[in-house]
Amino acid sequence: MDISRYNQAEQAQIAAMIEQKQMKDFMNLYSNLVQRCFEDCANDFTTKAVSRKEESCVKMCADKFLKHSERVGARFSELSQTMTPPGSQ
Repeated sequence: MDISRYNQAEQAQIAAMIEQKQMKDFMNLYSNLVQRCFEDCANDFTTKAVSRKEESCVKMCADKFLKHSERVGARFSELSQTMTPPGSQ
């Protein structure tokens, strides 16, 4: 998106909106990660301590979730580049 055609105040407003959207997207990603890994890995509530099994599960869950998100982002980027008409950048 080329925002150079807007005045400085409009550019600042657009930049703030983009930043807010990115923060919201990050928080959604983080919340989904926490919810999914908690549901999959936390299964012993008889103690405050996290067991080795739970810790290992959370590490693998988070790694898999983040790799999946990274791959999806890369695919969207590739798709976006193929859909952008030549000379429109």
